Amino acid sequence: MKQLLLISTATLITVTAFGQTTTDTTKTHELSPVTVQGSHIPQDIQRLEPIQGTYIYSGKKSEVIDMTQKNVAMTEKYGRQIFAKIPGVFVYDMDGTGNQVNISTRGLDPHRGWEFNIRKDGILTNSDMYGYPASHYNIPMEAVERIELVRGTGSLQYGGQFGGMLNYISKQPDSTQKISFESINTIGSYGLLSTYNSLSGKVGKIRYSAWMNKKALTGYRANSESQFNAEGISIYYDATKNLQFKFDWTHSNYLTSLAGALDDSLFRLNPRMATRSRNYYNPNIHVPSIKMDWKISASTQLSLTTSAVLGTRNSVMFDKPATVNDTINPATLQYSNRQVDIDNYNSYTTELRVLHSYKFLKRKNSISAGIQYMNNDMRRRQQGVGTTGSDFDLTLVTPAWGRDLNFRTNNIAIFAENLWVLSDKFSINTGARIEIGKSDLTGTTAYYLDSELPNQIKHSFPLFGVNAQYNINQRINLYAGWSQAYRPVILKDIVPQSVFEITDNNLKDAFGYNAELGFRGNWKFLKWDATAFYVQYNNRLGTVAQTDTAGNLTIFRTNIGNSNTKGLELFLQSDFTFGNKVLLSLFTSTSLMDARYQDASIRSVNENVNVSGNKVESVPALITRIGANLQYKKIRISILYSYTTESFADAFNTTIPPASGATGLVPSYQLLDLNVAFKITNEVNLQFNLNNVLNESYFTKRPQFYPGPGIWPSDGRTFSATVLVKI
Repeated sequence: MKQLLLISTATLITVTAFGQTTTDTTKTHELSPVTVQGSHIPQDIQRLEPIQGTYIYSGKKSEVIDMTQKNVAMTEKYGRQIFAKIPGVFVYDMDGTGNQVNISTRGLDPHRGWEFNIRKDGILTNSDMYGYPASHYNIPMEAVERIELVRGTGSLQYGGQFGGMLNYISKQPDSTQKISFESINTIGSYGLLSTYNSLSGKVGKIRYSAWMNKKALTGYRANSESQFNAEGISIYYDATKNLQFKFDWTHSNYLTSLAGALDDSLFRLNPRMATRSRNYYNPNIHVPSIKMDWKISASTQLSLTTSAVLGTRNSVMFDKPATVNDTINPATLQYSNRQVDIDNYNSYTTELRVLHSYKFLKRKNSISAGIQYMNNDMRRRQQGVGTTGSDFDLTLVTPAWGRDLNFRTNNIAIFAENLWVLSDKFSINTGARIEIGKSDLTGTTAYYLDSELPNQIKHSFPLFGVNAQYNINQRINLYAGWSQAYRPVILKDIVPQSVFEITDNNLKDAFGYNAELGFRGNWKFLKWDATAFYVQYNNRLGTVAQTDTAGNLTIFRTNIGNSNTKGLELFLQSDFTFGNKVLLSLFTSTSLMDARYQDASIRSVNENVNVSGNKVESVPALITRIGANLQYKKIRISILYSYTTESFADAFNTTIPPASGATGLVPSYQLLDLNVAFKITNEVNLQFNLNNVLNESYFTKRPQFYPGPGIWPSDGRTFSATVLVKI
């Protein structure tokens, strides 16, 4: 709704519309305001522009989630709601409501999103891309303005990750006033209490924003309480119209109790029960950065970023299968000692990027190029003998660590991508990325000869890619892409787990490619994006059994084979208006996937088993989400139905779970969510969320390592209410 104020006489006309004013001569006469009304359907899913900043996205599959238009349980961070309109997103619910988002696409591993190049405002947040690429940093959704996702064919510009790039863009400062305030407060089931508060504004050439979030809950399961806090400060200095500096610091820290894994019988009996009361997990991460954006000319712009990921990942756990009870020993009248593990991250990244546009064959072409330097130092201390207590305590009762390791990496990447505009409708972009570096492992373990532990992994990869886009018209296009990707051998792959295990000193980084072909656009009331894709993933890591020269059985950690994933992704949305008051939007977001092992053998007991043709674990054949959004005046109602088919938990495709529940089928599950929002005034909004309406008991994965082998139940029915105030 806009107001146009017309002011006129015979010799003067002043028109004020949309913030622009034009005046002529001297005398005025004020007319009545004219109100223009129109319907607007909130668009919470968009695509990236072909060129944005110093990045080229033409021909790539991209999605942008506008969080300001989403009607979701924001505080709880339910991935199925946030990423509802992105087909193929597999959500791994693992360690508590709202603590972490664990997702994957196209058959990759969802653990901490470590197959993605994860960023916050373009700043890398993966803890250590070469040692442990999980993203332990955790931004609250209340602080997020939009989420950008570029699939695997974005691997040349960001980094060689198979999953592509996932970028959380935080809310920008309010430049219309010196100070503005926003407060988002939530109360919900199982003791959920959350408050998010922010200040932002503009003073002279300086824009700023500062926010903080505190959250606590007792948890859906027994012994699953958590405490979360996060903060962020951003200062922008607009030196000139074309030169901007940004100083940013953000931090997240949470402590959660881990209720322990269940076996299948315990899950059927009561999915809310706990098998552990003394297990804790605590990632505490700081991400500082400095960035310069310089528009050198109308055709050239440059960005320079220096950032770091600094912090720890701590845990203290009685780390045994669900079949082993954590009970007091009658002889000592104490619990058993817990295991203490501490990771320290010191990861530094500097990246220089340039985008230049130029004329070639009378058409405007663009090249994006840059260099990225990483210097990471990760220290991992594990298998410390902790206390027999029940609180969060990282104290060791003996000074030695079972493992005390340093993993240092230096890596340089040089990359370039050129957009060739061949006609008004057709363009091709070609690119390359060269990764050169090495990782050095040093340290000690209690069970392995110190002289045999040091290892060096060299990273030397030329990566190539090509994308194409054909614009049928301004709203509809075809796109296709092929891009190579790799995943470094990480620390957990290198370190022997016992005295009976030997690590291959010639381990190869995983290497392969992504390919996709898509058709997207919008026409009248329809919006769509349909994609066929193929992911080739070579040199997977695993173990094989072998016999040494003395006839002794050893376990050899090495590359065990390849896999591929092929599939279809479909997004379809229909928008309707009924008069000026009723808006209706219907959508479906569906993916079909088939992920299989190729030429692969894995150790089983004392022999090697060929698993070629078996399905890759945690890859459901079908993930579909169907939703409806209805807006009537100032009320918005959203309904979401999610369905995920069964999947396997191991490469052997075990169907009948063992006593521990660590392997076996992950059953299919279906979920229903309801969200209702009320716009009380322009400054005050209310929202009510009913999640998992049908109270489905389900789990998404049977992990083999952290947080423990077995079943980790996801949340049942939960309710929350949120009030948002912005002044």
